[in-house]
Amino acid sequence: MNTIILLLSFLIIIGCQKEISPIDYGKDQCSHCKMTIVDKKYGAEIVTAKGKAYKFDAAECLIGYLTQNNLAESDLDKVLVTDLSQPEKLIDATTAVFLISPKLRSPMGENISSFSDKKMAEKYREDFGGDIYDWQSLKQFLINR
Repeated sequence: MNTIILLLSFLIIIGCQKEISPIDYGKDQCSHCKMTIVDKKYGAEIVTAKGKAYKFDAAECLIGYLTQNNLAESDLDKVLVTDLSQPEKLIDATTAVFLISPKLRSPMGENISSFSDKKMAEKYREDFGGDIYDWQSLKQFLINR
């Protein structure tokens, strides 16, 4: 009997885990704008507190989706963006560094690139120009325009 209870508890815990669902480029559709996600340097994803994953073709679509659906940070388990310097690698958006540069064209035209560290973002800014933001300042910038 104890074995059955232990097994059921284990299955419940596994079933409740909130997993990242890798973006299937060329097949997955952006949850905000409905375009097919194709550029491996600009994908994004959220996983809700309930475990549902939503995929986006760019950080600006992710932020637009959060705003349009009134989702608070507390509604989310994970907020992820792709590191421009490591295509397909999803990183934590809340600790990422963002560069807006017209010379780095993102799929939705806001020209937002994401990086896992400030040093890399500053290197890209030296090469391509633009302005650097953290997660909170990027959201405010896009919302207040």
